[in-house]
Amino acid sequence: MANTSSFDIVSKVDRQEVDNALNQTAKELANRFDFRGTGAQISWSGEEAVVLQAETEERVKAALDVFKEKLVRRGVSLKALDAGAPRPSGKAYKINCRIVQGISADKAKEITKKIRDEGPKGVQTQIQGDQIRVLSKKRDDLQAVIALLKQADFDIALQFTNYR
Repeated sequence: MANTSSFDIVSKVDRQEVDNALNQTAKELANRFDFRGTGAQISWSGEEAVVLQAETEERVKAALDVFKEKLVRRGVSLKALDAGAPRPSGKAYKINCRIVQGISADKAKEITKKIRDEGPKGVQTQIQGDQIRVLSKKRDDLQAVIALLKQADFDIALQFTNYR
């Protein structure tokens, strides 16, 4: 296959954008009148986890809404944010959030099955770790696959890279 076109399907989040959203949220929690005296704060907890904390369940949920708003403004899909339920921790309530990256093996199989069943004929897929490569001789077929996947909902944020 000498003149084959391809692209990769990935699920990656720009950590710098998440960090910027986290910092903006921290500033807003410190400065907004309705968060004064509630102990509302947000911080990294490891490489891919964020912790929100406040004195009441209502305020910690409001802090999560602020964080989600900042993520959306910075172009980060909310499908990449796995937020848990508020839970009491001592005198405060906490919400643990995970930043989801990579395509799991189950999701990859689901995506490749969708391409095989509903996509154009002659399109091939290869699962490569936490990404999927899509190959075809026709670029129009690749565009059709991208359109098909954008309409489908797989509960993860998908990006299309390395289009050649």
